[in-house]
Amino acid sequence: MFQSSERSALKSESWRLSKLLPLLFIALGFSLYAAAQDEPARRILVLNADGFLFPAINVIDQAIYKALMNSPVRLELYYEHMDANLFPDPSDQQRFRDFYIRKYENRRPDVVITVGPLPLRFMLDTHQKAFAGVPVIFCLQNGTVSSDAVTDPDFTGVDSDIAPVETLEVALRLRPRTKHVIVAGGSDDYDKQTEAVLKRQLHVYEDRLDFVYLTDLAMPDLLERLRHPPANSVILFTSMGRDAAGKQFIPGSESGPMIAAAANAPFFSLADVYLNHGEVGGYVSDLSKQGKIAGGMALRILNGEKPRDIPRAKGAMTYMFDWRVLKRWGMSERDLPVGSIVINRQPTIWESYKPYIIGGISLVLVETVLILGLLWNRRRRREAEAQLTKSFETVRESEGRFRLVANTAPVMIWMSGPDKLRNYCNQPWLGFTGRSLEQDLGNGWAQGVHSEDSDRCLETYTESFDRRESFEMQYRLRRHDGEYRWVLDFGVPRFNPDGSFAGYIGSCIDITERKLAEEALAEVGSKLIEAHEEERTWIARELHDDINQRIALLAIELEKSAENHDRVRHVGHGLHELGKDIQALSHRLHSSKLDYLGLAAAANSFCTELAEQQKIEIHFSHAGVPNGLPKEVSLCLFRVLQEALQNAVKHSGVRYFTVELHGRSGEIQMVVGDLGVGFDQENAVNLRGLGLISMRERLQMVKGQLSIKSEPGRGTTIRARVPFGSSDHANAS
Repeated sequence: MFQSSERSALKSESWRLSKLLPLLFIALGFSLYAAAQDEPARRILVLNADGFLFPAINVIDQAIYKALMNSPVRLELYYEHMDANLFPDPSDQQRFRDFYIRKYENRRPDVVITVGPLPLRFMLDTHQKAFAGVPVIFCLQNGTVSSDAVTDPDFTGVDSDIAPVETLEVALRLRPRTKHVIVAGGSDDYDKQTEAVLKRQLHVYEDRLDFVYLTDLAMPDLLERLRHPPANSVILFTSMGRDAAGKQFIPGSESGPMIAAAANAPFFSLADVYLNHGEVGGYVSDLSKQGKIAGGMALRILNGEKPRDIPRAKGAMTYMFDWRVLKRWGMSERDLPVGSIVINRQPTIWESYKPYIIGGISLVLVETVLILGLLWNRRRRREAEAQLTKSFETVRESEGRFRLVANTAPVMIWMSGPDKLRNYCNQPWLGFTGRSLEQDLGNGWAQGVHSEDSDRCLETYTESFDRRESFEMQYRLRRHDGEYRWVLDFGVPRFNPDGSFAGYIGSCIDITERKLAEEALAEVGSKLIEAHEEERTWIARELHDDINQRIALLAIELEKSAENHDRVRHVGHGLHELGKDIQALSHRLHSSKLDYLGLAAAANSFCTELAEQQKIEIHFSHAGVPNGLPKEVSLCLFRVLQEALQNAVKHSGVRYFTVELHGRSGEIQMVVGDLGVGFDQENAVNLRGLGLISMRERLQMVKGQLSIKSEPGRGTTIRARVPFGSSDHANAS
């Protein structure tokens, strides 16, 4: 279910879009007017079933708008919506109809485009009277109006655009053991009409499968039923504009995500606007394509064609699936129909790291060549011991070949003697630094190392020589153009045939682009989390300082005026409880105690509030928690505690939890445990969604670690560890 902040953001965005699209239509009219000032304007009326808050309406209208931009004539666009979801009463709709008839009595449109079944019925009912002879193009009728019923030659458009049979066939292919089909939907007219279409088309499966229609429930009851479906079930979502309790929802952006979040079985949908919220997908209606087809038909009519000569288009359908949800339910892409669109697919290791893999393989090949060269050289030198005359020529030949290989290798290669002084650099090294061989021999190469990296680089170099060990280090090296580039340097000790130490051979590759990519990714992640926290802080302050205070004042006024009126006192008590809930929500969004009293106090307060709210028991203990922890460390551990406890309360099935917060051995450690049902750690990410990923990313930003220990039936323990300095530890409380 949406948090209040998320719903507010969604409605705000939808409101802005609802204001923007009419302006886009006006802009289209002016642009077309400028292109054809001498031609008479042609009028197009776009009649929608609902407003721009509904994603399906929004997608189709944008596609119609783009198609009409290709109009060769000047257009006047009129945009109306009948608000079928907000005003379902027949008398209200009749007033809308009467209003539209009067409004366009003296300004008849040249073409009417209906979006939804309700506008189509309106045009069918009035076409022989108010809109006689006006061409009508229909779309988004969802099969709720039979194609046979539209016999007027002035009508054309897109026929049925839902395919429950094909979607169910795909579901059975992906889940061959399916025995139960749960159809979830709403209670308004559109929802019921869509449900009737599904029942009619899926009737042929009733002897093979058990169908349960959950279309007459309030949203909380529906979500609870979907959390506990029978084994071997799939869920097919129709539409929900209103539940049985009369509460209105925005299909696609509100009801769909709520049902997907609660569903404990694969959840299939009929339209592409429902994807990206946890739905598997199916043979879905491509609403953008519908709008494009309808707009194209309108242009053909404006060019002189008759509706009777424009064949009705079949539903714009496509197989579309969410890769993440397929993986969650263990479904294979191999079982999808040919030509299916798979969204949100994560790139393979090869796709993500192709340059590094190629570079690594190249480096391995070069090192292999070098090692083989060294082995070959050693063998030749041993043979030379028996023939001193030939040994000198053999050594010179091997050295020449080695230098040839080294100078043509795609990496920078260097060599040094047992005295730690460099005695060879290949041509790629000299080309990179822009210096001569004489300048880089001995310790001259170190002059090109960045001053901030020099001490660490020479320390690693010297210590590895002393221990005769291989080393790997990164440092910045000045290129011939003066720019410092990050290089990855590998050094390997060399030994003579008699086993004596001969020095080192090493190779370097430029990794600047990889370092920049890693830094950019870390910076973006940090900024996203920081922006998220700032937004939570602002919302929390607004709830606490404004809304909560106003509710408290209202509750006080009610108590003063209550006297003996029990009903008023009951309302006052409800306002007081609402204020407490808002205050608790404010604390969860942003804890002021975390800023003023520290991590231990904030964590203890959160455990207390959560325990009271959920009617559970949380045992909290702390020791050695340092004062003055950096804000990012305190905030990170506090958010991890929130996420871990909320997951435990939701999934563990028990009512008792433990939280430990301790500072020890230069680190601070937090442990959240329960003795609940546990889970399979291999499927932890699939089962817990983004929660575990969010905790790991937060801890990585403060160089912390997250470990999880859980077994089915034996509970779960989540442990977070973050290092801190000794000075902080000395001030521990």
